[in-house]
Amino acid sequence: MRYLISLVGVLLLPVMVHAQTEKSTADSIAEYRAMLADGNPAELFEAKGEELWKTKRGPNSASLEQCDLGKGPGIVKGAFVELPRWFDDTQRVQDLESRLLTCMERIQGFNAGEIAKTKFGKGEQVTLESLVAWISAESKGLRFNLSQGHAQERKTYEMGKRAFFYRAGPYDFSCASCHGQAGKRIRLQDLPVLTTNPGDGVGFAAWPAYRVSSGELWGMQRRLNDCFRQQRFPYPGYASDVTIALGMYMGVNAKGAESVAPALKR
Repeated sequence: MRYLISLVGVLLLPVMVHAQTEKSTADSIAEYRAMLADGNPAELFEAKGEELWKTKRGPNSASLEQCDLGKGPGIVKGAFVELPRWFDDTQRVQDLESRLLTCMERIQGFNAGEIAKTKFGKGEQVTLESLVAWISAESKGLRFNLSQGHAQERKTYEMGKRAFFYRAGPYDFSCASCHGQAGKRIRLQDLPVLTTNPGDGVGFAAWPAYRVSSGELWGMQRRLNDCFRQQRFPYPGYASDVTIALGMYMGVNAKGAESVAPALKR
């Protein structure tokens, strides 16, 4: 009997150690995130973004204070948690970044096409990073509530859903490969399920975010471009229909989630 008890103890030891390791790993990640959250560098981008919104710039020497993000010219608070959405003046569904491109071109005289082709972290892309940081921060604590009232909004949602589950590339990946099942993780990073509402401040509700690993503020467009890179897909293009559609799909699924953007990521 003593031998049997000893044998059972030996057999259970790896399981016990594994459970303790799993717990300590999760605890360590939680502690790491808590430490990072004490003084989010995104606040510097927020301050710059507010300044840029109010500063006269571009060929037209105009500010963005008359930019309509969906709630009327110049109204920022609450706009972020309702984007992407349909805009009558462009006859398009637009997310925050594509809408800002429209305002920068129409109000300030910038060339939206040239900005869209600029590499992330360069030129006016830096301006956009700061603007999305401030605009999203103005809706922090509010709940996502994307519209599906317009036919094009519903069509865009369905397009985003198809793109989310579309498998291709050398590894036969899709967005759902990483974000379609619970319990998945990459490099100790928990991967939220984005086919449903993953909860407050998780997934869609946490972007834009400051990336500690790169020391940069990433908007949703940059986040999605990097996802395409990791899937070994061709880059979709900044503010393209497919990235806006993916944003619509995830945003509608996140209905009721509290925005914590700009958040802090590893």
